[in-house]
Amino acid sequence: MDWIKILQIGAEYIQNNDDESTSGIDLEDIVRGLQVVFDAENGLDLGKLLAQLQDSDLGEIVASWIGSGENKPIEPEHVEAIVPPEKVKALAEQLGVSEESARKALADALPAVVDQATNEESSLAEQLWEQIGGFEGAINILKKFT
Repeated sequence: MDWIKILQIGAEYIQNNDDESTSGIDLEDIVRGLQVVFDAENGLDLGKLLAQLQDSDLGEIVASWIGSGENKPIEPEHVEAIVPPEKVKALAEQLGVSEESARKALADALPAVVDQATNEESSLAEQLWEQIGGFEGAINILKKFT
């Protein structure tokens, strides 16, 4: 699965969430907004995203998004521990919604985006493996989550 399809999955979560301000937004507009958030214009940089995630205090939640199994939800107020405030603001402006709605949108999309990007069927999983330094890099990341 390529990165644009992964962002489309995240966009669908946003479009179908319970926030009325995002439910009517065109899917492609949401994808463009997510591209800005994830610096994904030239491909999704999973290593950078996971570095931001591992530096947050959300290790147990984030670990549930990687690989198979149920994805634990993240609260909108915790999004800025992962996504810089200026990216949240940029998404809000791109979508024409409040920053609160942008945080809610990202809370809905992040688990799905990370899950899809790191599952066994994703061609991006191999890219991630290389970006984090293979097995040794993965072990170092997991140690930070515990």
